[in-house]
Amino acid sequence: MPTFQRNPLNTNPIHRVLRKHPSLFGIPFILLMVGASYGLQTFTQTRYDLHDQKVKAVNQEEELGLKKSKRKIDIREEYFRLSSQADEDWENVRVPRPAGLPEWGVPPTEPPSSSS
Repeated sequence: MPTFQRNPLNTNPIHRVLRKHPSLFGIPFILLMVGASYGLQTFTQTRYDLHDQKVKAVNQEEELGLKKSKRKIDIREEYFRLSSQADEDWENVRVPRPAGLPEWGVPPTEPPSSSS
């Protein structure tokens, strides 16, 4: 026989009912969560609508700014302009090879030193 009794002497009838049927506590809680979700839906929708209005206003301002500086582009004209720039200002200069580095395909003349 345990030292203390499992059930107290004076039990509240509400506690007895909740022990027998725990869903009586869970169902109102779930209903509260679902109801709160639908209740807050209007507030969250208002938040997203205001954010969309700000984004649209910025896009319209950017669009107006882009249309002012826009010019027609001809692909042939751009090709010839870029190819003429490439031909004018360049010179083929060989970069000196670092000391001790062989030419491509030629093995080194001296074996690597193994100092430990």
